[in-house]
Amino acid sequence: MSRLLLLLLIFSACCDLVNAQQNIVFKPIFEKQELILEKEYPLHSGAKVQFEKLRFYISNLRLLYKGKAVFTEANSFHLIDVVDTLTMQLRLNTPRNIVFNLVSFNLGIDSITNVSGALGGDLDPTKGMYWTWQSGYISFMLEGTSPICPTRNHQFQFHLGGYNGANNALQTVILDVQQSQTISIEFDVVRWLSKIDLSTDNHIMSPSATAVSLAKHAADCFIISSK
Repeated sequence: MSRLLLLLLIFSACCDLVNAQQNIVFKPIFEKQELILEKEYPLHSGAKVQFEKLRFYISNLRLLYKGKAVFTEANSFHLIDVVDTLTMQLRLNTPRNIVFNLVSFNLGIDSITNVSGALGGDLDPTKGMYWTWQSGYISFMLEGTSPICPTRNHQFQFHLGGYNGANNALQTVILDVQQSQTISIEFDVVRWLSKIDLSTDNHIMSPSATAVSLAKHAADCFIISSK
């Protein structure tokens, strides 16, 4: 066996002892079932609704034990897009045998990153989640149709974001978890729609106080899956 190969094997073994894989899966749901785009759903009001897009940014992903961070993901920016199931499955290289009872993440992108200019990867503006350098990234996007929307083609569009002053829509989510190799986090769309009357509230496309309020509500709609 060559010396180089031996060194590579030793390095690989050491990495295996130090690192482990932690999986975090995001699952948008409607009435406790997996959300399916373009499917017609009944609302509690009796109206119907269909969803065409659901996207949101997850950043600053951390694992904590008794309130103290035991793992913080580097360069932690993830665009979750329901149309692409691979984006909903995150794999973290964590220290082996770490103990945690909380998972924490931001819904949206921090102000420093917002003013850092055009970035790549999930932050690439071509992903369709960036307004302008003045308004920054869209934290949360939900689009669809409902007959009760008095808009063209009965469309609703919620683009929530903003990073400046009172219009800073960044939200922090902290969830209690049972430690396991895979953590499943649901986003309850019905719960989010519960504070919205689509007949009057159906269009947000820029930073505003309403966008901040709805972003706070969106943060409350993440729950640990009971399945």
